Amino acid sequence: MDLGPPISYLALANGTPVYSSDGEHVGHVTHVMAAEREDLFEGLVIEEGHGRGGHRFVDADQIADIHTEGVLLKLDREHAADLPKPSPNPAVMYDDPADTGRGSVGEKLKRAWDYISGKY
Repeated sequence: MDLGPPISYLALANGTPVYSSDGEHVGHVTHVMAAEREDLFEGLVIEEGHGRGGHRFVDADQIADIHTEGVLLKLDREHAADLPKPSPNPAVMYDDPADTGRGSVGEKLKRAWDYISGKY
């Protein structure tokens, strides 16, 4: 699969296709989650193309590559189907005492929900 040249998350356009590690189309980008002042890429909100549908949050650690013509996840299609929905009060996915503040998965899910619900 040729996804074009690699790009920064800063150049990633809404609507860009998202693929699982096994090459399956799993959705498209609807929002790039970033702390722009700190130049921190937090992840993506995608519209799922198969399965349950709706918005899903992809943490930056779950993304293998970003290219002009697509985003490649580190997750296969089966695991990509389990990506969490953004929510106003997300459940704890894992609890790490060192993982607090802006970088926690729960905070990222909440900010994704705020974007989807129009608070941003």
